[in-house]
Amino acid sequence: MSSTAVISAILSMLAGIGIFLIACSTMSSNLEAVSSSKLRALFRKVSGSKMIGVGIGAVTTAAIQSSGATTVMIIGFVNAGIMTLTQAATVIYGANIGTTITGQIVALGMTGSNRVSTTVIFSAFAGIGALVSLFGSRDQIKRWGGIFSGFGMLFVGLSMMSSSMETFSHLEAVKQFLAGINNIILLVLVGAVFTAIIQSSSVMTSIAITMVVTGLITLDQGIYLTMGSNIGSCVVAMIAGIGSGKNARRTALIHLLFNVGGVVVFLILGFLISVTSGGTLDFGIIFERLFPHVPQIQLAMFHTVFNTLTVLIFLPLTGILVNIVSRIIPDREEDEKPEEGRLYYVDRNMLKTPPIAVDQLKKEIVNMADIAMRNYTYSLDAICTLDFSKQEQFEKNEKEIDFINKELVRFVVELSQLPLSEKDHRFVSTTFHTISDLERVGDYAENIMEYADTLKAENEGFSESAVSEVAYMREHIEKLFDKVIKAYTMKDKEALDEAYKIEDEIDRITARMEENHIIRLNEGICTAIVGSQYMSLASNSERIADHFINMGKMVNEW
Repeated sequence: MSSTAVISAILSMLAGIGIFLIACSTMSSNLEAVSSSKLRALFRKVSGSKMIGVGIGAVTTAAIQSSGATTVMIIGFVNAGIMTLTQAATVIYGANIGTTITGQIVALGMTGSNRVSTTVIFSAFAGIGALVSLFGSRDQIKRWGGIFSGFGMLFVGLSMMSSSMETFSHLEAVKQFLAGINNIILLVLVGAVFTAIIQSSSVMTSIAITMVVTGLITLDQGIYLTMGSNIGSCVVAMIAGIGSGKNARRTALIHLLFNVGGVVVFLILGFLISVTSGGTLDFGIIFERLFPHVPQIQLAMFHTVFNTLTVLIFLPLTGILVNIVSRIIPDREEDEKPEEGRLYYVDRNMLKTPPIAVDQLKKEIVNMADIAMRNYTYSLDAICTLDFSKQEQFEKNEKEIDFINKELVRFVVELSQLPLSEKDHRFVSTTFHTISDLERVGDYAENIMEYADTLKAENEGFSESAVSEVAYMREHIEKLFDKVIKAYTMKDKEALDEAYKIEDEIDRITARMEENHIIRLNEGICTAIVGSQYMSLASNSERIADHFINMGKMVNEW
């Protein structure tokens, strides 16, 4: 065989790998967008049940076709404090099961009396999907076109890899070299290293399947390469864990120990099978007998069985695994130091799965609103009673609001640049204004606290009637806040309409407060200094109501 043919085969294999990776990415991004609401609903169900966690991990990974994305997202949840290590571990277990779907799809495309024609049929979906995306009138239709396109490209890449493998199968030097790699530890390491380099266990599994089908390697060799790919897939999680909190690093370590542990268990199991059978049985022979004459199905089924049994083995040991990683990465004194602020619901790792990031972004904004509202009530308590016992908490909250404002804007900028559904894109585009409105609420609360400081320094205070009016204003703003949050979280237009009515009443309350202030001033009930702080308080409260209403109005933009 000429050197030109060999070079052509190498280039064909590289092209096939590239197309396969692009196909996986295309399918993943479009599947995420199409199934975004379902993914959000799934992750809201993460609870103390280990089986639910496994199911969620499996379904999510099968849906987005990326165990790496699922694992990185889980690290983000743990780093944000939303998910416990135990919950994260079970979802990661499920992700390992879900990732075997790609191997099953590849095997399906290579099954039949004529393998090439079956692959060509599936490859045609690339063209069909491209046309749907090009001429689709709605965003959802274009997304489905992207899914079909990615699915078809998967087999275009597979076909190119397969043709290059067929070329290599005619080279005696290549066949002899590969046949000489019988050390199972070396095969596992090769699978792990290659997967770590390309950061896709799906590509490694697919290459192994094509190599087995073309006869370049035995089924047994393909099995150990596939086992190694499970270890190599941990690289994505390890990278995500670097620079994150200790629990995020622990989660990445759980992923590594779980995958390495599964491989060790099966290496031992393979050794025992060989010894007890007198060398007449191994994994390859077992799966050849279970699925005769279909090597692609044999390897794909081993991959599924391997990951499923590993989960069943480790599921009861989850608590032990969590304790081990907690000892390897212990709590330190510096971890206990108080933070100036933190994001409660979002983490940059969640950007790997934009639909989930959007859902968490909304929760973070509602949390920011809640902190701002608490500071407003603290400031009213201080100015009405001149009791500053909550001032320390107030100042901590104000720093937190400033921190969330800064970090959340950065997060939104990055999120807005990712592929999002039309609905999610509209929501994200409104969040800049909402974050700014809530930051202003915090500023007005800070103003009111300063007015309280002034009254205390001047040894002054509000009259009983003034305190009563402030309480009435506070009651209405609290009602407004509740309606706005309901409208914002549930897209409840009726709640928003009720909020508008309350805002109108707040405007009237503000006008009455100004009128009553003039009367008290004329009657000598309050001094000019007290009156000045009171009027500023009324004005600031009305503006706070306006900023909350602005938050609610964004519902109309989605």
